[in-house]
Amino acid sequence: MNKGIRYSQWSAEHRPTLQSLVGKRVFLLFSGGKDSSVCLNLISRASQEFGFGFEVHAGAYPVHRYRNHEKRRIEGFWKKQGVKIQWHRVEETDDALEKASDPCPVCQKARKKMLHSILNESVEDWESLVIIASYTLWDIVSYSVEHMLGHVFSSRVSKGADAKDARFMETAQRFYPVLKMKEGYTVFRPLLTYNRDDILQALEQENLPFLSNPCRYKDFRPKRVLEGYYEKMGIRFDYDRVLEFAKKALDLPEIAIYEATDKEAYFKKIF
Repeated sequence: MNKGIRYSQWSAEHRPTLQSLVGKRVFLLFSGGKDSSVCLNLISRASQEFGFGFEVHAGAYPVHRYRNHEKRRIEGFWKKQGVKIQWHRVEETDDALEKASDPCPVCQKARKKMLHSILNESVEDWESLVIIASYTLWDIVSYSVEHMLGHVFSSRVSKGADAKDARFMETAQRFYPVLKMKEGYTVFRPLLTYNRDDILQALEQENLPFLSNPCRYKDFRPKRVLEGYYEKMGIRFDYDRVLEFAKKALDLPEIAIYEATDKEAYFKKIF
């Protein structure tokens, strides 16, 4: 049964974290996609209830997704809600994606580099920083399946073993809703308990705009392929059960391992 996303329930579940955002520099990462649009709507409503400010930072890459008319359409809606979106250009063009055998790692690396640069240039007080990312339950389920198929059930002697280990360290930290890092900043993922149908219902109920131009390379992402199966099978997942499975079956790293990671290493290699 589709439970949807009720703001009152969501805000109650995250009340301690939302209360802690008062007086902090809240840095919401926005892609213009479905998940981040729902996340922005929730955080915007919470900012009014709990009394904190926040910034919206969007990385406009791949370039073909972020046409000017698309950005103006999305900006116009959020401007009426009192929200300003800061669009950031990535140095790379889509040519780099066209030439790559697998464009997704190239895109991820470019976006990660951009975020690292923005944070280094604009953040002076890391103890007051809170970064909000829009990962959902379907994301972490797909990471689990990806890890099992490409790592657990394949030969670790293969050439890509080190890359698989690095990929798992990167994706595994996304299972945790809140990370409180050693330099004092916080990473908050407020959508981790929600399935895709919850997201779609929220988009419809709130009439939220999102990018209408799909990424040309979306089928290269394992999670996009897997999500097609979840939809066809009508599957809904439970966060607690997924987390329990990941800890027992996949040897999910403890949260303390990530929270002790230096920020340079975290944003360059893990986030």
